Order: sequence, then C-alpha cells, then structure tokens
Amino acid sequence: MYLVGTNVWLERLLDQEQSESVGKFLAQTPPATLLLTDFTLHSVGIALTRLEAKEAFIRFVQDVVIDGGVQIATVHPRQVQRLINVMDAFKLDFDDAYQYVAAENHHATMVSLDSDFDRTDRGRRTPAELLEPPSSTS
Repeated sequence: MYLVGTNVWLERLLDQEQSESVGKFLAQTPPATLLLTDFTLHSVGIALTRLEAKEAFIRFVQDVVIDGGVQIATVHPRQVQRLINVMDAFKLDFDDAYQYVAAENHHATMVSLDSDFDRTDRGRRTPAELLEPPSSTS
C-alpha cells in the first residue's frame, strides 16, 4: 500500500515540475493499492477552491475516490496522543504527523515530495523513485 501525500496530488493537479513522474506513478500503480487521507482530500479542496478551480476539485474527487477506487485513510481521535508524539519525535508539523500516523496505521509506504519525512523512521519514497526499475545484483 502507498499513502500518497497532499503535495503529490497537488503536483499533478497544478501541473508543476514533477507532474509527469507523478502522472506515470499514478497510471502504473493499481488504485486499490493507493490511499489518501481525509486531511489530504480536504487540503486539496482548500487549495483548488482558493485557486477558483472548484470544478477541478469535483473532478478530482470523482476520478480518484468515487470512480478510481483510491481509499480514504483517517486518524481516529483516540490517536491524538500518538500524533503529538510523532510531531515531537520527528519534529513534524501537524499535517505531516497526520500523514505519518495514517501510513503507519495501514502499513503503507509514504509517497511524498516532502523531505521532512526523511527524518522519520518510516522515511518516504518519491513518485520518481517508485518508477525506477529495481537494481539488479549480478
């Protein structure tokens, strides 16, 4: 399972620098193996509606979640202490700690463009890294 972070979705939706590698990663990865958090869903909504791209947000939800089958991951309110512990242990802000705990809950690999996850014991992978063929040891 891969938990795809907010910045990855926005990279693609806003056609930013790494949009192509994100698109390839999303195209080659079965949607049933992808997760996004409810926090990410709402963050994408905030970003797109602030940019007056309300229809793009509606399409995103329809294409990715409703039709695409990407699952929504949440962090239960009972896990607030875990969230705070992760913030303190790895010097993460709230949204990154939320992603971390959600990935941990689902035993998922964090897919992110945010280097803050490199400070954690779980780390992260970028979409470009996941496109690279495994190295052969001959």
